[in-house]
Amino acid sequence: MSTLEQTMDSPAVKAGRREWVGLAVLALPCLLYSMDLTVLNLAVPQLSADLQPSSIQLLWIVDIYGFMVAGSLITMGTLGDRIGRRRVLLIGAVAFGITSVFAAFVTTADMLILARALLGIAAATLAPSTLSLIRNMFHNPQQRTVAIGIWVASFSAGGAIGPVIGGALLEYFWWGSVFLVALPVMALLLVLGPILLPEYKDPKAGRLDILSAVLSLVAVLPVIYGIKRLAEYGLNWPSGSLILFGVVMGAIFVRRQLRLADPMIDMTLFRSASFSTALAINIIGVFIAFGMFLFLAQYFQLVLGMGALEAGLWMAPMGVTFIIGSMLAPMVIRRLRPGTVLALGLALAAVGYVMIARAGGPQGFIFLMAGSIVFCLGLSPVFTLTTDLVVSTAPPERAGAAAAMSETSAEFGGALGIAVLGSLAAAAYRSTIGQVLPPGLSPAAEHAARSTLGGAVTVAADLPAASGAALLEAARLAFSQGFFLSVLACAVIAALGAVMAAVMLRRVPTGGASH
Repeated sequence: MSTLEQTMDSPAVKAGRREWVGLAVLALPCLLYSMDLTVLNLAVPQLSADLQPSSIQLLWIVDIYGFMVAGSLITMGTLGDRIGRRRVLLIGAVAFGITSVFAAFVTTADMLILARALLGIAAATLAPSTLSLIRNMFHNPQQRTVAIGIWVASFSAGGAIGPVIGGALLEYFWWGSVFLVALPVMALLLVLGPILLPEYKDPKAGRLDILSAVLSLVAVLPVIYGIKRLAEYGLNWPSGSLILFGVVMGAIFVRRQLRLADPMIDMTLFRSASFSTALAINIIGVFIAFGMFLFLAQYFQLVLGMGALEAGLWMAPMGVTFIIGSMLAPMVIRRLRPGTVLALGLALAAVGYVMIARAGGPQGFIFLMAGSIVFCLGLSPVFTLTTDLVVSTAPPERAGAAAAMSETSAEFGGALGIAVLGSLAAAAYRSTIGQVLPPGLSPAAEHAARSTLGGAVTVAADLPAASGAALLEAARLAFSQGFFLSVLACAVIAALGAVMAAVMLRRVPTGGASH
């Protein structure tokens, strides 16, 4: 009998008040984690004007956080299984707070990239620790699905209130202030965590394999960097070499896991079709979500001319939609098969993206907002159900590693989405803006205007009124074309994901893996 079948057949004790209060504590770092992503999206125009990053530096500032999280999650999740999940969570909270202060006061683009990388390593301790604690705190399958729905909703809540808080901070303070939001949240976690959260670790776990930890990191980063170079410079030997090197390191990592008596990742989990498909669909969902939120924040501010606070308020309904959809998922899954719910959700997301692509025409803002609500509603059950499928398949003693794999797929998908969609939009922007730049620009101004819309806005402000207005209009049109091209790509990817879910998960029964 498989671990999944044993879980389904075994009686489970229901969680009590202590576990539910503990869940509220676990929601704190998840809330912060999501806020940190959304507030940075709003801060991009201001930090672009202040630090003047190149287009490739700006992409690194945004996505190095996700890359380092993705590369470190497996190590941190496995470490929690070995030394204690609560201990790793609290250590990460301290590191995240200290690094947030560093990020708030950097003075160069390279320093901000470094700060974001360190934040990513610290953040890698948070998600797998919280999710694996939920796996051990909630043994009853139905309660666990509800708890995971709340866990996912806490990320959505951070996405909802993050733009509002970030917009208010950016309205009155410098862009670095958005990082300081972490301090009170982490302080509260450090006070309540030891009181309300139980400690869990695998009593039979061996020592952490350092070589595997290194391999997991060097397998992810070269592939992502190679993709970024590919999008920036086209097909060339350095880009191909980096991607090939990462793939080879990944193969060595997998080979080592198969040989170790106590591996970081239990590769036998991938024999489960529901486990593997859930990870793949999770990657797809986060891929098309993260890149879109980045674009929307810039579109509201740099194309529609909104202030940071106004943009944050208009983005808040999307987070609220995610919260509602995440909380409804446990109820829906009792009546429909997971494959059906996931397929319908991704198909609905594809419709939302097509609606957003019409935002360039008449009644564009209505299509933009309506499409954003529709794609958020479609994607919201995807993350709850795929996470539930993944963690319910793994045995409790491997919950940290399973949670890390779930979060690694999410972070890899998000970072890859920002990199690929961002590079696609940047390439479309550069190809269009180069044809409409006004004459007489200095080489530095021309380079800035060609690189990003934020750079073009800064250059336009220093030009005579007529020339500045012409440049601004051309740059906004070029950005919009790149944006809509990326939106259509998201629609296609969502549709393909819907087909995958319907076909690969058709045999998973109503109630999902944990019911």
